[in-house]
Amino acid sequence: MKQHFTVQKWQQILAGILVIQVILSVIVFWPRSAATGGSAPVFPDLTAEDIVSLTVTGETGEQATLRKTGDEWEFVIDVASATGEGYPAKAETITPILEKLVGLNTLSPVTNTPDSHKRLQVADDDFVRRIDFKTANGEEHTVYLGSAPRYTATHFRVGGENETYLTTELSSWELNTSAASWIDTSYFNVDATTLAEIVLHNANGTFTLVKDATDQWVLDDLAEDETMSTSKVSTLVRNATSVILLAPLGKEEQASYGMEQPNATITLKTTEGTLYLLQVGAQYSEDTSYIVKASESAYYVRVAQYNVSALVENTRDDFLELEPTPTPAP
Repeated sequence: MKQHFTVQKWQQILAGILVIQVILSVIVFWPRSAATGGSAPVFPDLTAEDIVSLTVTGETGEQATLRKTGDEWEFVIDVASATGEGYPAKAETITPILEKLVGLNTLSPVTNTPDSHKRLQVADDDFVRRIDFKTANGEEHTVYLGSAPRYTATHFRVGGENETYLTTELSSWELNTSAASWIDTSYFNVDATTLAEIVLHNANGTFTLVKDATDQWVLDDLAEDETMSTSKVSTLVRNATSVILLAPLGKEEQASYGMEQPNATITLKTTEGTLYLLQVGAQYSEDTSYIVKASESAYYVRVAQYNVSALVENTRDDFLELEPTPTPAP
């Protein structure tokens, strides 16, 4: 009798487990659209190719504007004017964002009350990102990206509507307002191994570097008792041959750029006789960056101070290994 009870008990337990598995299967595989009241694309008639301009506004009002000219995208240097001068932008960065934007849907509704917009940071005047975009046929749309209740999900709302949804496809960190997020930041690049001579002119003098018999950079007037500082020379050569920009300024020279009397002028000469010119002008009025112009580019750009400080500040001693100053005897 006891054994019969035990077998029966096990049968009941197994039956209960089977019921639970069936319930879980129904929950997992039940159509999500039925549970949420239906899912529909937010922009059902749009494709990424339809969008011809995009403006991203940050929490504090900073902006990045991109526009399409023909088949090419460009970063608008003057965000106050959509017809202002542009700098080539990276389509490979922009296109995935546009595809995610037109792919937004109503799968995960959160609220439809205006009172919740500020709390979720999707209000007209309180948001994490505001995305304004225009299509080729003149349609204009706005999307607000708000808070992220978890790492993989972000609240969003379409401008002019009360409904707020969650999306796992698009997040605010993908929509930076800095120019460097949308353009190729490699402004000037020359293979140092092809160079035969580097001439630096700054407020401390003119210094000419040439290669010796061992293919090492030395000053052309190096004395027999002087030794070059390999690390310091390497830093200068790297800064002179590879320039990373912070932001473009445009093609038109301004008096404030300081190019009439630049802080540094670098001339690079290749073994084949090709010449490159790099000028470091004034410091930018709003931060410590410097304004730079390369002969190979039509644009003036801003470059971080640490990238050009050696070009501006080097003296002759900065190229040399100097004897340490002896400590005075007590």
